[in-house]
Amino acid sequence: MESAPVPGQNPVELEFTQENIETALYQLYFDPDMERKNVAQKWLTQAQASAQAWQFCWALLSPDKIPEVQFFGASTLHIKICRHWGDLPAEQHEDLRMQLLSHILCFSSGPKMVLTRLCVALASMALNLIPQAWSEPVADMVRAFQPQEPDSQDNPGAKASQEPHAHCLALLELLTVLPEEFQSGRLARARRTQLREALVGEWAVVCGMLRQLLQSQDSSVQVKEKVLRCLSSWVGLDVPLGESQELVQDCFAALSDPGLFDTAVETIVTAITQPDCQRFINVLLSLMPMVLGLYDQLKTAAQNGDMETTHGICRIAVALGETHSRVLLGQPDHWQEYLALVNMILFCTGIPGHYPVNETTSSLTLTFWYTLQDDILSFEEEKQAVYLQVYKPVYFQLVDVLLLKSHYPSQEEYASWSSDDKEQFRIYRVDISDTLMYVYEMLGAELLSNLYDRLGRLLMDPQQSAVWQDIEALLFGFQSIAETIDVNYSDVIPGLIGLIPRINISNVMLADTVMYTIGSLAEWLADHPVMLGGILPMVLRGLVKAELSVSSVSTLKRICRECRQDLAPYAQDILTVSQDVLVKEIHESSQCMWLMQALGFLLSALPAEEILGRLHSLISPHIQQLDSLVRQEPDPATKQGIMSILGLLSSLFTTLDVNRHADGLDEEDASPRLTAAQSIQNPVVVVLQQVFPLIQTIISKWLHDSEVVEAVCGVFDKSVRTLLHDFGPMVARLSEMLGQIYSTYPQAPALDLTRQMMLIFAGEEQHMSDVRSLVEVLTSTTLSIFQQGPRDHPDIAESFMNLHAQILKRSPDLYPSTQLDVKALFYSGILSIKFPETPTVKAACLFFTEFLSHCKDMPALNDVLQSDGKILTETVLQAVGGGSSRSLAENFSEVLLSLNRHSPGLLSQWLTETLQTPGFPSAHVTMEQKHTFSQQILREQTNKRRVKETVKEFSLLCRGLQGAGFSEC
Repeated sequence: MESAPVPGQNPVELEFTQENIETALYQLYFDPDMERKNVAQKWLTQAQASAQAWQFCWALLSPDKIPEVQFFGASTLHIKICRHWGDLPAEQHEDLRMQLLSHILCFSSGPKMVLTRLCVALASMALNLIPQAWSEPVADMVRAFQPQEPDSQDNPGAKASQEPHAHCLALLELLTVLPEEFQSGRLARARRTQLREALVGEWAVVCGMLRQLLQSQDSSVQVKEKVLRCLSSWVGLDVPLGESQELVQDCFAALSDPGLFDTAVETIVTAITQPDCQRFINVLLSLMPMVLGLYDQLKTAAQNGDMETTHGICRIAVALGETHSRVLLGQPDHWQEYLALVNMILFCTGIPGHYPVNETTSSLTLTFWYTLQDDILSFEEEKQAVYLQVYKPVYFQLVDVLLLKSHYPSQEEYASWSSDDKEQFRIYRVDISDTLMYVYEMLGAELLSNLYDRLGRLLMDPQQSAVWQDIEALLFGFQSIAETIDVNYSDVIPGLIGLIPRINISNVMLADTVMYTIGSLAEWLADHPVMLGGILPMVLRGLVKAELSVSSVSTLKRICRECRQDLAPYAQDILTVSQDVLVKEIHESSQCMWLMQALGFLLSALPAEEILGRLHSLISPHIQQLDSLVRQEPDPATKQGIMSILGLLSSLFTTLDVNRHADGLDEEDASPRLTAAQSIQNPVVVVLQQVFPLIQTIISKWLHDSEVVEAVCGVFDKSVRTLLHDFGPMVARLSEMLGQIYSTYPQAPALDLTRQMMLIFAGEEQHMSDVRSLVEVLTSTTLSIFQQGPRDHPDIAESFMNLHAQILKRSPDLYPSTQLDVKALFYSGILSIKFPETPTVKAACLFFTEFLSHCKDMPALNDVLQSDGKILTETVLQAVGGGSSRSLAENFSEVLLSLNRHSPGLLSQWLTETLQTPGFPSAHVTMEQKHTFSQQILREQTNKRRVKETVKEFSLLCRGLQGAGFSEC
């Protein structure tokens, strides 16, 4: 090679010769310069696609070349056969096959990566020739690798007698990759069926050879491992289990060899989980004794802490029991064997030790219990009763096992676990919780009674010396069921509520579960409010402990949400404790916000005349602290304090809704409440009016900090979403403030808050005048940003588009009644479509969809569309053609559909004009394809799905991806 590829040099100038290829490969593998590596890689890819590749690949496979060069030669062969097969004349096929076989024999001793690539190349060739040009490829391959007489010079297998072990491994590698290449290839359905049938027809040859090798005393562990992997590969073709029965049974013998154990497990599991297996019931029944024969080995391994062996045997048992549970349940003559298999899986569920530190096997079994239960409950009633009689006791044992497995270790041991182990154990307990919830469907109320009786004995019997884990596990069981199942009818819940206060919650993990259990019973407590008095003090005791922060706060929130109408007698206690923990900052910020939401629910249900006083009492310390912080010079600590208090107010106003409570009252109680609510201004509005000057001061000092402005807007956003029309008295002052904020320093939250007010007050003229003035200010300011270049403000562009989409949807008459520059708005939408940020583009598409729907009845909009609609069409087509992400195809299709629905004649003209431009929107599409796309779009005015598919397909064509399959050969 006269000169290696270098950055900037045109690769076309270099010939694809062996010398140039080798130089480029050295540059790719050994040059430290990444830019030169990339140039070399690009050039080598072109070389592989060239016609010369058929020649230089053999030279690169010379024995004196380094493995990297040889690998490239073998990979090139595979690529040529896979992608450029049509370039090779048919008369050269036989020579290529013989050369490949010869080279596979030569490389049978390695390097392994070169051998595998050559095998894949021959497999790909076979798939191109089967069945017409190569009727029995497998039989021919096996014959080619048979030991030959030394004088058989014309047969590549003549060398096979020299290295029988290596050649045996090479043959097995070839037979392993053949089905894999079939599975990974892109094939038409008919061709795939034809090839599968041809390969399955040769399975008898492969199966016999594999059995012989697996049973032979002379076969090395390496050969036997390859045999097992080869079987796994062929099983993927759905070869009949009936023809593989003896070979699969031979695999069980391999489990006794530690060197083959893992591979044998993988092979057996693969073989018995193929969908086609259920046709061969007798084979499955013959395998059951073999699986049960592993029980002793399983128990020994569990006793010795051999996690790998227990894991492997468990996988086999679960594979047979879960995949074929319905089939095996349906064999009445073998019910005892299947019950024994179920008990073997139950043993695996209860493997001694803590997951995941001492064992990782038990988690494999959980889905089995779902499957078995579903299959039992799917039988007709009479048959189901028989199965329930047999398996209900097993499921009660399962509950005991699951509760035991959910036990926490001792606090000392748990403290020594890594954070990853703790997280895995948490997820494991969630899985157990889901399983218990599911098991309840089979065992019903009897399960709750069982748990309650055991808990009662532990807490009430002085003879019982219960460890905290036992109590925690039983409560965990209750919580798992009550979390998702309606337990209101259960007669054991009152007793459980009576038992809970007897539990000593000095242990944190037990206390956590107590809290979550109470929370799971919040709906029951709402129906039985008389029981609240015994439970709430326990929750409030938990609330003052930082270590119970998440569980106690979430439980109080659930109680306040579900039971708020009955909490008046306890309101003072709840508020006192909550205020105390908030002032002392016992909890993290997120839990404080949850707590405020809980108090919002509580206050909402109090008598109207009490709410404002209680509200003032609750927030006064925080408002005073906020006032103090605002007077300080801005710094990170001050900012954090301000943000926290604003977050508390937002959370409180999210749930403090006096109207929600009024709606929920009985009919006879509704009138007094509503009358009171009407005569007293909404307490949230009163508070907002009182703190408004303070908020204005915050804005004046922190106007250029987007996070603080967003937090301020968040307070009003949550309030307007909750109060809806009751927020009316705040509209004028807030609109004025937002206009001032945005004019001085434009930020997206101001636009989002305006959109929310537009949504609520669109039909109220007394407020719309203020909102209209605000929209004018926001729009003129934003349009100035678009004129200067909005690229650095994708959030503003997104919020601006969403705001005007909302205006067009809810209050389109605002356009004629204001001085909005519709043409400038239209062009801001065009610019927004060109943004790389997906949310901004989506918002722009939404804006245009609304815009187009109003063009017929709004002359100002129609005039802009008539004059500039072609630009919109061109912009959308450019985005579809590659300017934007493919994930946006649906959004662009909605714009095109809207254009066609409201202006079909104009769209036809614009499509014709824009698509006539050569290379637009992409050089990958022909004029004919563009014409077809145009006709398909114009044909549809209602079917969104069809337009979306048309746009998606055209987008793929434009990107050169249609039919590419998005994967390598």
